[in-house]
Amino acid sequence: MNNPSNTDIDNNLKKPLAKIFSIVNQKGGVGKTTTAINVATAMASIKKKVLLIDLDPQGNASTGLGIENNQRTNNIYSVLIGDCKINQAIIKTKIPNLEIIPATVDLSASEVELINVEQREFLLKTALHEITENYQIIIIDCPPSLGLLTINALCSSNSILIPMQCEFFSLEGLSHLLNTVGLIKDNLNDELQVSGIILTMHDRRNKLTEQVENDVREFLGDKVYENYIPRNVRLSEAPSYGLPGIIYDSKSSGSLSYIKLAKEILTKENLFT
Repeated sequence: MNNPSNTDIDNNLKKPLAKIFSIVNQKGGVGKTTTAINVATAMASIKKKVLLIDLDPQGNASTGLGIENNQRTNNIYSVLIGDCKINQAIIKTKIPNLEIIPATVDLSASEVELINVEQREFLLKTALHEITENYQIIIIDCPPSLGLLTINALCSSNSILIPMQCEFFSLEGLSHLLNTVGLIKDNLNDELQVSGIILTMHDRRNKLTEQVENDVREFLGDKVYENYIPRNVRLSEAPSYGLPGIIYDSKSSGSLSYIKLAKEILTKENLFT
């Protein structure tokens, strides 16, 4: 019988690395941040160790989880420009098992400041190497653009989640986004996969909503999640209280939909254990 080598033992002792999702759409106002906050909270509520990275200079994910400006001295911008280590920027939230790396408006300058940095597309990926074994799931809330910040997110991720509003122009934007994802996969990150399309701001009373949904499901099949997110006032109110919608009002239609969506994502990715 062969004795196990030190390498075998080391490999057996390694912790599993986090599954990394980027939530991305170059179109603003489609529910990216609302999806990031609520999906992250739902996953944390079933004992998953979750890190949310706020990669949007608007910092809405940070605000939506109750992170005050004076708590953001170390943030994702500080990490990307090398002013602090990534573990120094992590903040515990009010929600057990959910931590966040916040953003500030300074992040908007990074697109210009990092333009001449070598391997600039991989700055976030390099930083994440230090902490991926500490989490089961990492969710990156991307800005509404396909610039350097979003490219960093896509180069760091295994999977992407695409929130899509049920409107005609969203179909054009989706096609452009999928082409960009294909380019990233071919040239920078061959592990990148589209986990699924999330239909947001869904209104069954609107015939256009139904038409767009049917078109997307016909085009992308099982890439479109069964659970969609309806228009819901309670989800819109929640960020002003620094709370995710599913904590602010757990029984609202929007909250229940995000809970079901989170379960569907985990099941699809074989993470629901």
